[in-house]
Order: sequence, then C-alpha cells, then structure tokens
Amino acid sequence: MDRPFDIVLFGATGFTGALTAEYLAAHATGTWALAGRNPAKLRALSDRLGLDLPLLRADASDASSLREIASSARVVISTVGPYVRYGEPLVAACAEAGTDYVDLTGEPEFVDLMYLRYHARAAETGARIVHACGFDSVPHDLGVYFTVQQLPEGVPLQVRGYVQASGAPSSGTIHSAITAAAHFRTAARIHRERRQAEPPVPDRRVRAVQGRPHRNAGLGAWALPLPTIDPDVVRRSAAALDRYGPDFAYSHFGAVRHLASAVGLAAGAAGVAAAAQVGPVRDRLLERFTPGDGPSPERRAKSWFSVHFAGEGGGRKIVTKVSGGDPGYEETAKMLAESALCLASDDLPETAGQVTTAQAMGDALLARLQRAGLEFKVVGETA
Repeated sequence: MDRPFDIVLFGATGFTGALTAEYLAAHATGTWALAGRNPAKLRALSDRLGLDLPLLRADASDASSLREIASSARVVISTVGPYVRYGEPLVAACAEAGTDYVDLTGEPEFVDLMYLRYHARAAETGARIVHACGFDSVPHDLGVYFTVQQLPEGVPLQVRGYVQASGAPSSGTIHSAITAAAHFRTAARIHRERRQAEPPVPDRRVRAVQGRPHRNAGLGAWALPLPTIDPDVVRRSAAALDRYGPDFAYSHFGAVRHLASAVGLAAGAAGVAAAAQVGPVRDRLLERFTPGDGPSPERRAKSWFSVHFAGEGGGRKIVTKVSGGDPGYEETAKMLAESALCLASDDLPETAGQVTTAQAMGDALLARLQRAGLEFKVVGETA
C-alpha cells in the first residue's frame, strides 16, 4: 500500500507502549510514527529515543483521529487498554481502511466482540486483525505451532502446554484483568455467539480441552487448568491450518512447584474475581493502581518465563520448550513489535480478517523471534 508509514504505534507513551517504541527504535528499518493524545509526551519520548519521529495526535475517544492514523499506515500497533473499554474504534478504523492491526490484549470478550463486528469487513478490505501478540498468546500459539511441526502429519494430535513464569504486572495489566473478571457473564455470552458465527471446520475436529489438575513429574510441578485466552487462540490456529491434523486437542495449564502455592493461587484468583463483581470494591481495587506504572528495569531483568509442550500423535511423543526473559513487558514489547514488522515487511500467506499469529505469520514470525532471542527447542522425544 502507498502510505506514508509502515507502522504507527498508538499508545506510545504508556508503560508497554514506551518499551515497544524502544524496541522499534533499535530494530525498525522502515518508516514509523508515534501516536497518542498528548503531543508533549510523544515529543519527550521521541527525544529520549534520540530520533526525530513523526508524531500523530490521536485519542481513543476520537474516531476521526483513529481513522486518520489507520489510513496513514500499513500496520497499526495498539497498546491502549483495557481494550474492551478503549479498543473498538481503532479496530473498526483499521478494518475499514484495509490496514493491518496488532495489539497485546488478553481479553477474550474484546477479541470475540471484534470478530463478530469487524471480521467480515476486514476480510473484504484485506486487513489482517491480529490480537494477542504479546505474552498472551505468542509463546503458546507459536509454541504449539512449532510442536505440531515436529509430529507426524495426517494423524490425530494432542498437545498440552505448561506455563511457568516469574514477573510483576503493570497497573495496566491489573486494570485489564479486573475489568475482564467483572465482565465474565457478558464475555461468556459473546463467546457463545462467536462460536455459533464461526464457520465449521470441514472433515476435521479441533478442540480446546480443559484438563484436570495433576502432577507433572517431568517438571516436578503441579499443573492447574489456566483459564486464559491462549487455548482459544491455539484452537483457532488449528482450525485454520490443516497441518494440525484431522483430530487436534489442546489443554493449557499453569505449573507451580508446591501444592500449597497452587491452592493459594487458585483461591486468590477466585477472590479477585468475586471482588470484581461488586462495583464499589472493584473501583477501590482499580484506584490502587495508576495506569502507566510498571515494574522497574531491575525487576524486569530478573523475570523469566518458560512454556513446556507435551505433544503426541502417530506413535510419537515429544516435549518442546519456549522460553525467554520478562514475559509481561520486555518480551511482550519484542513480540508485539516483531509481529508488526513481520506484517509490514515479510512474505506471508494470503490471509485477511481476524487471524492468529500462527495463521497469519507462522514460520516468518517464528524465525524473527528466534533471531530476537526467544528460544523454541525440542527438549525430549520418544519414537
């Protein structure tokens, strides 16, 4: 497309937005711009990066400003959340303009709602709408994609993912999580509507299966079903790609070393979810966290993640591993930026509409992330 910018980063002065801008400053080779509602903060960020970047004023509440940035870019990155509150106008603008879009949302309600409202239009204009391009859900989506490639073709496949991570959340992440918990009934209804609207997968069966708590001896950890967006993203990739076989199932777990920790995490998550249903309590929780705050560079430097995938099919069993540094911010900024660079620059399969990272970018994004320092490897197998 003949547009002035390869990439526009919207929400550049937020916590993750600034980290994404830093990554682009070090790795982008085309033309790119910063966008946000505060020109002074955008200028300060550009100066801090040592660049004279184009600055575009845009606000999530001003649809016309979002249409302008969508029409000026080949790819738009959004780091402005909670997405269910602020994200829709930009998705709408990109779908209408035929502009590729990436974000780092892990909010199932938002992703399902955007599919129902804008997938068809994006498919018509050629826009690729790619949600969940951060820790939700790139390591899991591409990790399963990588694992499937190591298994026989044309046979039923089963993959289980086990997530281990150390890191501190930003205030923006906490706001998104509490908002999602408060909306769980609405989210469940919208998810059912999406499943009904999705076309069937012809002559194949694809499932996200909620597993049961169990002890994983190989990891020396307790595995708990992890109710995140990741299994649905994997399922959608499997539905789109025949390589996942005629009968594919995926289960997603969090892995913790001690049973007491597992019980405590489950109880804590249940407590936050219950508190989020009560308006005054939810508001007090949100007031404790100022948007734009996040963990220090020292804390991020100590953070890490690893995801083990146990795959089997055709008489073969294999274990793979995806790992990296700080999952929520340093690596998320890397994944998000590389996703945008991949869409802007690489030779990719012909896709359009709301698509996943594996479906839209597959091998190209996998190679980019490996070059950028994320590890995808086989750690064990039996014939």
